[in-house]
Amino acid sequence: MPYMNIEQARFNMVEQQIRSWEVLDQRVLDLISDVPRENFVPMAYRNLAFADISIPLGHDQVMMTPIVEGRLLQALMLTQKDTVLEIGTGSGYLTALLAQSAKHVDSVDIFEEFVKTAEQRLNALNINNVSLETGDAIKGWNKFTCYDVIVLTGSVPVLEPHFQAQLNEGGCLFAIVGEEPVMQAQLISRVKEDEFNMEVLFETSLSPLIGADESEEFVL
Repeated sequence: MPYMNIEQARFNMVEQQIRSWEVLDQRVLDLISDVPRENFVPMAYRNLAFADISIPLGHDQVMMTPIVEGRLLQALMLTQKDTVLEIGTGSGYLTALLAQSAKHVDSVDIFEEFVKTAEQRLNALNINNVSLETGDAIKGWNKFTCYDVIVLTGSVPVLEPHFQAQLNEGGCLFAIVGEEPVMQAQLISRVKEDEFNMEVLFETSLSPLIGADESEEFVL
């Protein structure tokens, strides 16, 4: 794809897709414009880097659509003081967006291939405030560490309580909860040690995290 076509496609993605889906925070729009999404897309799908689709990554996993990424970032309202846990590194694109907005990101994926590829992509952009690890985080990760923000990049049929238990007071968690055909993007905020608020942001659809367990229900 020629350079000018890439820039036009990026502009159209931001202005026609993301902004029109109620993402009005200019910091988020600028961030998505600045981080080259095409660098994180598998070569076979590079021409679709800016399309409103979930791009396959392998292992039955996909990239979030640009509009979901935009709404996610807007909802989190990240600051340069925030520590982030990302469960599901995937392509590394959302990792890059989070890292550019926060102090530090711990990102974990069950597939070593994803982690290694994401590391290369992040290094190429000199994004070095990310710690990448391979592992199964569906039951939690760094369990004795609390974070300001936690992001689940795959859906879960129900949200288990150990996820929000790792939030700092005042922190928030983004998760897509439910099963086809209806899933909800939810923002869970820790108001106090034993008090949580849940806000439904929008309805969407996303491939599940590997090993998501339907047996435990989340109760506020």
